[in-house]
Amino acid sequence: MTELLESDKLKAKNQILHLLKLHGPQTAAVLAAQLQVSAMAIRQHLQTLQADNLVTYQEERRPVGRPIKQWQLTEKAAKRFPDNHAELLVNVLQGVEQLFGQDGLDALLAKRTQQQIDNYQAQLPEDGWQAQVKTIAQLRAQEGYMAEVVQEAEDAVLLIENHCAIHSAARTCSQICASELQVFSALLGSDVKIERVEHLIAGDRRCAYRISSAE
Repeated sequence: MTELLESDKLKAKNQILHLLKLHGPQTAAVLAAQLQVSAMAIRQHLQTLQADNLVTYQEERRPVGRPIKQWQLTEKAAKRFPDNHAELLVNVLQGVEQLFGQDGLDALLAKRTQQQIDNYQAQLPEDGWQAQVKTIAQLRAQEGYMAEVVQEAEDAVLLIENHCAIHSAARTCSQICASELQVFSALLGSDVKIERVEHLIAGDRRCAYRISSAE
């Protein structure tokens, strides 16, 4: 019975961390509503997570009443989410540049970009760019990017990546981030405009791309 309770607590804590990663800062009441448990139970879990330095909060003042706590992940918690083969990727990029110079690194990244384009292209539907964006998000989610699509208008969507699966490598080599735009542009063609509106490397909590009809 005790082991079951501990398992339930661990599951709840992991769900809280996942929701904070996916949606950003939230109150205990909002987390409780999503997990369908009491706000008191959520606050107890948040206190434990805070003691483990996995979450922190900022107080947000309201016109009436006491300030509310907006809970968010710490840097320690962010490291719990996968950064795919981070050390290996960084070492490979640095090694290629040392051995073959900038031209060699450019050639490697160009090859990687084309392979991504070819891989995604083979799986895209043919029924419009919005359906294609949703498929791209599904493929990116499978790769660990926690990707989703949010409809902004009839002819505009946000492609959101709540996690960067290659964050360490991207911090080492900014060209990797630039290649993401190349991939999306090549896949979706001239029918759309693509703009990066949030960027993890620039200090935002996620990467987001506004994609809209070019007409």
